[in-house]
Amino acid sequence: MNETNSKLKILFLCTGNSCRSQMAEGWAKSLRSDRVEAHSAGIETHGLNPNAVRAMGEAGVDITGHRSKKVDEILDIPFDYVVTVCDHAHETCPLFPGNAQVIHRGFDDPPRLAKEAPTEEEAFEHYRRVRDEIRGFVETLPESLLESDPD
Repeated sequence: MNETNSKLKILFLCTGNSCRSQMAEGWAKSLRSDRVEAHSAGIETHGLNPNAVRAMGEAGVDITGHRSKKVDEILDIPFDYVVTVCDHAHETCPLFPGNAQVIHRGFDDPPRLAKEAPTEEEAFEHYRRVRDEIRGFVETLPESLLESDPD
């Protein structure tokens, strides 16, 4: 844990920082801000996904103020953990300065799944399901990360 701050600094990383990592950051700030300093970024930037914003809003978490960021913009933050939330980000995760431990916790990609849904409502159900799965993971923080720590 960072000596200057008692909160764990966690980066949620995905490909485009538009959906899953944004949801994770939103949940972490909403549910775990007493123990975690949450950030999100992407290998690329794809803009904030409006359906992610809508799904989180339904659950009472406002992420409208978030913006899609490239990981390069936040490399100066001494992260304790980098949580990759998609396989592509995990495979292409950059090296981080310092002692950040990289943990992979993949979630399905709602936009990709939504493309194949026959109706708009069924498409949106993918966002809700992944939102809830991410919430379940975030609710285990920071203990689940500390348990995976090799120290």
